[in-house]
Amino acid sequence: MILATDEIVSVIQDKIRDYEKYLEVNEIGYVISVGDGVARIYGAHRAMAGELLDFKKGIHGMALNLEADSIGCVLLGPDTEIKEGDEVYLTGRVVEVPVGENLLGRIVNALGKPLDGQGPIEASKKRPIEYPAPGIVERKPVKTPLMTGIKAIDAMVPIGRGQRELIIGDRQIGKTAIALDTIINQKGKNIFCIYVAIGQKSSNVARLVETLRENEALDYTIIVSANASELAPLQYIAPYAGCAMAEEFMYSGKDVLIIYDDLSKHAVAYRAMSLLLRRPPGREAFPGDIFYLHSRLLERAACLNKKLGGGSMTALPIVETLAGDVSAYIPTNVISITDGQIYLESELFHAGIRPAINSGLSVSRVGGAAQFKVMKQVAGRIRLELTQYRELEAFARFGQELDKETKQRLIRGERIVEILKQTQFEPMNFAAQILSLFAVTFGFLDDIDLQDLRRFERKLHQYINSVHEDLLREIEAKKSLDNALEDKMRAVISQFKKKFISN
Repeated sequence: MILATDEIVSVIQDKIRDYEKYLEVNEIGYVISVGDGVARIYGAHRAMAGELLDFKKGIHGMALNLEADSIGCVLLGPDTEIKEGDEVYLTGRVVEVPVGENLLGRIVNALGKPLDGQGPIEASKKRPIEYPAPGIVERKPVKTPLMTGIKAIDAMVPIGRGQRELIIGDRQIGKTAIALDTIINQKGKNIFCIYVAIGQKSSNVARLVETLRENEALDYTIIVSANASELAPLQYIAPYAGCAMAEEFMYSGKDVLIIYDDLSKHAVAYRAMSLLLRRPPGREAFPGDIFYLHSRLLERAACLNKKLGGGSMTALPIVETLAGDVSAYIPTNVISITDGQIYLESELFHAGIRPAINSGLSVSRVGGAAQFKVMKQVAGRIRLELTQYRELEAFARFGQELDKETKQRLIRGERIVEILKQTQFEPMNFAAQILSLFAVTFGFLDDIDLQDLRRFERKLHQYINSVHEDLLREIEAKKSLDNALEDKMRAVISQFKKKFISN
């Protein structure tokens, strides 16, 4: 059978019409060298900065150095499985972590994978670890206090929701203790907490988790842990991963507290990583963008306006100093980015004053606007009186004859120092703080022996909780000190004082 030309043409046209092209393009790179958690890759010229790269056996990497002939990539997993010549695939995505309420109560690594042995995390959403900080228009002023439960902080260095308050001091003088007390104090306040442990010992993190569990604070907390044994890249991305988890709550209209413990170790991890990538070193061998490293992280903490849900993220970064040197490179960088600092002093700590807060160097540039009126009225003079006491104490050591007014100031100062002491893991509620500060500010404790002062405070709270519970509710409700409330507080404290002295 001979086919006509037009029939052949129509058959060919049908075939062409029905032809579907399946073309899958994968840009592949090849590993040139690998070691110390860093891989150099040839090819893959379309890679973006911060892009997630896929290696074999499920290991991922992050592209950081985009050079003319190669890519510098940090590995987010063990480098023992990767060899020279291995294929590397571009994903077109940045590094993402799971987010949402399913992570609450869990301990995860910097990639959001569980470390607590409680099975996989069912997270429906993921967020990129790097995300632009909210703009000026998207924010609203910080006006709501975030109570830490620590008298010295809530009275003198108040923290507002959406603030970035630095905790700074030498090692082993109670920086993490303040952060933990703050987390424990958020119980029942509808504030989610995220604790990011960077370069910490595994035993310390385990102890911290147990403390939170004992105080029933783990249920509303996420622990992101990049231990000292982890690779530098994982320590580097840990705070950004924690921040992404916090952002999910913030953009959902919720309040969240995030603690970075600590950014000194984060900077060291970034330095190690940068030197391995052969980036040019600057001051103290840190790369030139070390300031941007922390500024782009901390700027993401904000108090959002109502159009965006009105959520907030409060950041408490921790920085370790060496011999109290706040003028070192990393401390000065972070101080300039944050809205104030809580400065802990080793001399005060070893003298038994705990928390060892130096009221002269500690400051909150925003929190005062968020402080309740009653706290300002009661504790407004405390910082000044404490400063005057420190100066007078130095003169009093010379044994000179002191006038009556100076002696009175010294007595008052000693009692303020004593009343501001607080046991760890015992945060105090707002009304109880007001009562203690009112008693010391208005001179009710001037004739109580120093050694009896803490016992007096404890017994006072027990007495009011059992007999005058309505007073506590009134303080909580009014949040302002009027004449009627002041008279009532004076009467109750005087009544208890008589009982205390007679016993």
